[in-house]
Order: sequence, then structure tokens, then C-alpha cells
Amino acid sequence: MESNNYELNNYSEDRNIIEEITEGSIAEELEIEPGDILLTINDIPVKDIIDYKYLVSDDYLIVAIEKKDGEIWELEIEKDFDEDLGLIFTNPLIDKAKSCRNKCMFCFVDQLPPNMRQTLYFKDDDSRLSFLQGNFITLTNMSDDEIDRIIRYRLSPINVSVHTTNPELRIKMLNNKNAGRIYDILKRFKDANLEVNCQIVLVPGVNDGEELNRTLSDLKNLYPTVESIAVVPVGITKYRDGLYDVKPFTKEDSKELLEFVSNKQSEFLEEIGTRFVFASDEFFATTDKELPSYDKYEGFPQLENGVGLMKSFEDEIVKELDKIKVPINNKKKYIIATGTLAFKFIESIKDKIIKKFSELEIVVVPIVNRFFGETITVSGLVTGEDLVAQLKNYKDIDGIIIPNSMLKRDEEIFLDNLTLVEVSEKLDIPVIPSKVEGKSLIDIIKN
Repeated sequence: MESNNYELNNYSEDRNIIEEITEGSIAEELEIEPGDILLTINDIPVKDIIDYKYLVSDDYLIVAIEKKDGEIWELEIEKDFDEDLGLIFTNPLIDKAKSCRNKCMFCFVDQLPPNMRQTLYFKDDDSRLSFLQGNFITLTNMSDDEIDRIIRYRLSPINVSVHTTNPELRIKMLNNKNAGRIYDILKRFKDANLEVNCQIVLVPGVNDGEELNRTLSDLKNLYPTVESIAVVPVGITKYRDGLYDVKPFTKEDSKELLEFVSNKQSEFLEEIGTRFVFASDEFFATTDKELPSYDKYEGFPQLENGVGLMKSFEDEIVKELDKIKVPINNKKKYIIATGTLAFKFIESIKDKIIKKFSELEIVVVPIVNRFFGETITVSGLVTGEDLVAQLKNYKDIDGIIIPNSMLKRDEEIFLDNLTLVEVSEKLDIPVIPSKVEGKSLIDIIKN
């Protein structure tokens, strides 16, 4: 099971239009309304959300608001230091999002089929989204002034897609002449004591092997500024015509990678007191290798990157089931739909659950990804049409449980634009999204 990726809806609006006012906030008390525009704070124009967060932290503010009728209000505000005003903007950045100018050999957006919703084709590479939403950025499209601004405003933690510290190889992988500066920028972050989490998308035969060893050694020298590294396998869809010839990880490749990472973890644990580098769950699921113990994930610093999500979920399930002292009677039949990668793992979760519920039936169905291609095996990229096609022959089912990672973050819609309601109607079975949390799944079954 995977977490949702952030999909930026309104990335072109560069005015500070207020969309919503938080209930009980200072803004509500001052009768600021949706549709009003924030102009300045303490006579300083608010360029973007970073300016806003920085300026609004003071305990005394003069805020200029343009009302919908054009009238300008100047509001004097005394508040607690770091207390928010309660403004929510139509564009979370309050500025145009910066798009990625790389042409990465492994870019997933370049592998999308046509006729999907337009927001899915936008490639963001914006440091502000890294700070606000946890997105990973490459740092290739930033001027020295923008790097200075990150340091001056102490935007931290920041998530960086490194891939390799070899300058020539990184230029080749990202197809951007500025990509080779990565290590120098990270050293500047170290000098400023910022927090950085790194990601390496691993491409077989390109940045693995000795190149991976070099990258990990270089990043280890930046510890503790670089706090953790996630190694994730390249994702390959069937829409790669005209793109770089990238091979997927085989089961044998994944076994070798896991052995390598395990050895590096032992080395780093001895040298710097942390395992430092973590392989994503996909490598374990591909090889059927047992997941590391809970404590070996060291607090799950890269959970949003699919590192330890299965172990965390399993632990939550066990804790929830331990609360059930007497088996609960539940004469229901559910399907749990998942990607093919997590099938065996979800089967093991099902076996734990049914021991605590009498008469309960659960069928785990691995959904083969016809939409993107069978090389895509994760649950978060399963579409509505694949669910309908592969579950339509099931009868007498009380509900189909899916991870909410299949849906857009803020809307019940699948990647192929089918809504949750439409899929439920086509199957004539309620489709029930579950958070990727043990409590959420157990609550659905109990209720």
C-alpha cells in the first residue's frame, strides 16, 4: 500500500486570493472573507507562501487586504508569536509553481498516456513545495539567489532527488547541464545546518553498483545535514516510445540491491550511528524477502517515499487487533483490492484479521495494471477502469476496500478520471477507501 502523491491543482495563479478562512481564527474575527486579496504584511509585498510564513510569524502586524469591491483595508493585528492568521489561499504557493526543466531518462510524467487530467502532466520542481508538501526536487532549476533564499529563510527539511553525485552522470540522467552542481549545493546546506532527506531513483546499469556506492559515500560525508536516503526502483510504464531505453529491476537485481544496502547500513551504523540509507518496500516485495524489524527503520524518516510503509501498516494492524479480546461476529464478505506488488503482503494481513472476526470472509484481489502496463505494480497507480474490469464478475460482496492512495489527495477520483461513485455504480458494490493505516482498515471491517 502506498501514500498519495501531491497533485498541484492551481499552479498558475500568482495573486494572493483568499479561498477560505479558518473557523475561529484571527482572520474570521477581522471579517476577512473568501475572495479578498492579501496585499502586504508590514508594508512588504507577499511574493509567495514562504514570504507569508516568514512575515506572519511576528507578534505585531499591519496587514493590507483588498476587498472584493476594491476597497483597501489596513488591519493592525497583535497576536502570539508564530500564531497563524487563518488564511487559506486558492494557490497554496501564492505564486506560479516552477515547472521542471529536466528531461530525466526515468521521468514518470513523460510515460503517462494521453487524455488524462491536465494537472497530472505538470512537472513541479519547486523548493517551496518540498518545504510545504514534502515533494522531492532536483535543485537544477534554481539560481544562486534562490539557493540563498532557502538558506536565509531556513526552509527545512527539504527533500532532494539526488540520484547520483557524479556530476557527469547526473547531467546525463537529468539531461540538464546544471545538474552537476548538486554536491556543491548540498555542501552549502550543510554549512547552514539545514535538514535534508535524499532520494535516489535507481536505474539498473546506470546509477547502481559502484556509482551508487560513490553517491552514498559522498552523502555520508554530509551527515547529519543529510539525515536519510531512500533508494527506490525506477518505474516503467508501457508508454515509453522515443524515450531512453530503461530496464526494470528483476528479482535478482532486487536481491543484490538489498544485500548491498544491508551491508552499507551496517557500515554506516558503525561509522555515524545510523543506518542512514533505506531501500523502498518495492525491493522487498519483489524478492519476497522478509521486511526488516520495526526498529531498523529508525522512526520511518522516508515513509512518504514508500520506505517502511508495509512494516508500519503491519504494526498498526497488529496493535488494533490486540485490542479485540473476544472474536467479533461479522457475517460479511469483503474484497481488498491491491496492486500486484503488495498481494502477498495483504494476504498475510488478511490472515491476521480473520482470526479476530468470526464468519468474516475477505478475498484479496491483485489488480493487474492494464492502464499503465503490467510493469506498474503499486496500488497507488491502479485506475478505476482496471478495478471495474477485474472485479465485475464478483457476486455477493458487501464492499470493496481500496487504499485511498488510489484516489486524488483531495477528491474521490481515480487517475483515469472515474469517480469513486462511478466505480461503485458500475460494480454495483460499495467501494470503500481506507487510509493506509491499520486503524482505518480495522474500523471499516468492524463497522
